[in-house]
This record gives sequence, structure tokens and C-alpha cells, in this order.
Amino acid sequence: MLKKLAHIGIAVKDLERSLALYRDVLGMHHEGTSAEPDRQLEAAMLDCGGAHIELLRATSPDSVIARFIEKRGEGIHHVCFEVDDIRATLAALKAAGLQLVDEQPRPGVGGWLVAFVHPRSAGGVLLEVAERPKKQPSTGSD
Repeated sequence: MLKKLAHIGIAVKDLERSLALYRDVLGMHHEGTSAEPDRQLEAAMLDCGGAHIELLRATSPDSVIARFIEKRGEGIHHVCFEVDDIRATLAALKAAGLQLVDEQPRPGVGGWLVAFVHPRSAGGVLLEVAERPKKQPSTGSD
């Protein structure tokens, strides 16, 4: 069902300071940073030998990331696994008795479809499942 570890999401207060650690000190390749206004966050993706670290900075005090940091402090927010078929995966997880945060997938960072499993069902860990964006067919006018 799970294809591979996709990334570990880390909630941070200062994205530039965190990037300096992961990129400059630890030597990870910074693949890019994206603003996600609908999710009230900014996300920086770093390659860590095939898996990724996703640094998440809140852009609003009302965001999920801001509330997480206020309650728990900076640190690991979630663990994400890539799947081939997110809808089938969600159905299987629900059938196995896991509590889903998202009954249906929703758009995530970079065009991925994502959904979360509640930490109560996963030993206190917020799990994310994500399906890679489908390649858009060429229109021939490129």
C-alpha cells in the first residue's frame, strides 16, 4: 500500500534559520520554497538522499502550523508516505479502523494529492499519504 517515505514535515518558526541548518550545515539540497496561502504556510523542500525534509512555517497565527508550534513547539509535525492510489489507500486505512482527518484527498504542496490519518490511530504520529501529481499530456504546442 505504501510506496516509500516521501518526507518528514517539520514545523519551524524561522524558515531562513532552519534552511541554514539543513542546507548549509547538513548539506541537503534545497529544491525550492513555495507559498501556500490556502494552507497559511510556506514550505521549503530539501532532498535527503531520496526522501525529503519539508520545513513548514506558518504565515498566519490562525494556521495549523502556528497552533502546532504554540502547543508543542517546533519539531516533527508529520511523516508522509507516497502511495500510488490515494483513494484506495484511504479506503483501506478506514477499513482497517484508522481515524482519517481527511475522508477525501485534497491538494497539497507541489500539486500532490494528500490526506492525513489522525495521530490517535497511529501511535501519536500524524501520518500523511500523498499521491504524486499526474503528468499533464503535451498539447503539442510547447
